Amino acid sequence: MNTTAKDTAAATDTVAERPPVFSVDGLWKVFGPKAKAARVPADPVLAALGPAELRSRTGCTAAVADVSFDVRQGEVFVVMGLSGSGKSTLVRCLTRLVEPTAGSITIDGEDVRAMDRSRLRALRRHRAAMVFQHFGLLPHRTVLDNVAYGLEVQGMGRAARRERAAAVVAKVGLEGLEQRRPGQLSGGQRQRVGLARALAVDPEVLLFDEPFSALDPLIRRDMQEEVVRLHREEGRTMVFITHDLQEALRLGDRIALMRDGRVVQLGTPEEIVGSPADDYVREFVRDVPREQVLTVRTAMRPAADADEAGTGPAIRPGATVSEAIEAVARAGSAARVMDEGRCLGVVDATDLLSVVAGTADGAAPAGPAAVRRTAGAARLGAAATGERRAPADPRPATTEEPA
Repeated sequence: MNTTAKDTAAATDTVAERPPVFSVDGLWKVFGPKAKAARVPADPVLAALGPAELRSRTGCTAAVADVSFDVRQGEVFVVMGLSGSGKSTLVRCLTRLVEPTAGSITIDGEDVRAMDRSRLRALRRHRAAMVFQHFGLLPHRTVLDNVAYGLEVQGMGRAARRERAAAVVAKVGLEGLEQRRPGQLSGGQRQRVGLARALAVDPEVLLFDEPFSALDPLIRRDMQEEVVRLHREEGRTMVFITHDLQEALRLGDRIALMRDGRVVQLGTPEEIVGSPADDYVREFVRDVPREQVLTVRTAMRPAADADEAGTGPAIRPGATVSEAIEAVARAGSAARVMDEGRCLGVVDATDLLSVVAGTADGAAPAGPAAVRRTAGAARLGAAATGERRAPADPRPATTEEPA
């Protein structure tokens, strides 16, 4: 699997058939005077205003504005946006850490907004666990006791909760550090403790609120790999909040991209990168390595004849364009896109390079980084087609005959 993208096509085909865990419909969170805030979702004129005009007319801010989506069982659902886009407010609304102004939220069909204190407490303790950006560890407790804290709140006995905590500590790679305190750990280790504490209560859904944004790049990448590994092993439903596009593409089965409290596009990483909904999304993804996100479905065409459909290397439909370029370059011929013994189509160097450059039918215009990458990809294409270019003449070009 490519390190910057998941096999989104295959993953989404499976996830789409599963029932939703969280369902959100027409959700609003408006900050401001209570009476005025309540009017905003109900008034079509106010609801349609931009952020600046809404503040000017009402003194209110719509942090979440008419947002709807489902999070399906076993899905990694990523909510992405810049600071102030409303993503953190949104995830807090799911368990009513922030009280919504309007709209509906259900978990497994149960109305979250109708829950009394007892049901809401059970939701937060047993069904949905949050991993915060700033860890929230108890400094006077050891790693083991921090991880066991949620189980202690649930009323589990000391021996049982410490046994469960020890197993989860080992699962997140902290074995041997059980008796250290948070002040004796690195940032990445402390974040692992926060992750272990959330996992220890065995929640149905893990909610991540920008958990890795304060970490150094290398530690952040390690933690992303940890999330991918845990999801692969457990298949747990996750809602992940981030402002980092590369992180979103790496982790998400689907991505909701937010701006000014609204979802401007919801789709798979391939859909976000390959078919941006508007200029804002297009600008967001312009420098993404397209070949590491888009799959060969984007590039393939029908086989020209039986010979082309029956020869050449076989690649799966969910393979990235980058993987296909390598296969075509190695074989020196077109590759077949195969699914359960059937040839769905073929891709050659020209097909693949058009995706990298953003010139394929329906593809978004490529940004400068994509254009720069095209030269390198073209060299692979030349290798695939057997083309050899003569070295450039170092002498300056001239139209004059020598004297």
